[in-house]
Amino acid sequence: MGSSGNNKNLLFYLDLLMEMKVMEDYPFTKLVIENQLTKQEYNEVLQLLEQLDHMYRQQAEEGLLDFQSLLIHFVGMLNEKLHPLETMRALKKEGYYPSLLKKLVSIHNKYST
Repeated sequence: MGSSGNNKNLLFYLDLLMEMKVMEDYPFTKLVIENQLTKQEYNEVLQLLEQLDHMYRQQAEEGLLDFQSLLIHFVGMLNEKLHPLETMRALKKEGYYPSLLKKLVSIHNKYST
């Protein structure tokens, strides 16, 4: 069996893994796989989060109460393969930057109603 057969098997195995109940605990990882992010794109999302978390902590320390600009920055810089709200919820559920993501989801919910 050539590399084409191996690729088909890998895709089949990946499909099986994606359907497992355990993937419910890893919604961001599932989004990365479903949307076929490259390793570089994945790392860019994590770098964006790290940058935003730093900005969030700095602004909170300075007493800023309105963090809407961070949400706008996140949405504007997020990879176009990912939906912002779905991604924020998935990241939050997986435990990435809990304070930041709780705030971003809260701001989104506040302005989307």
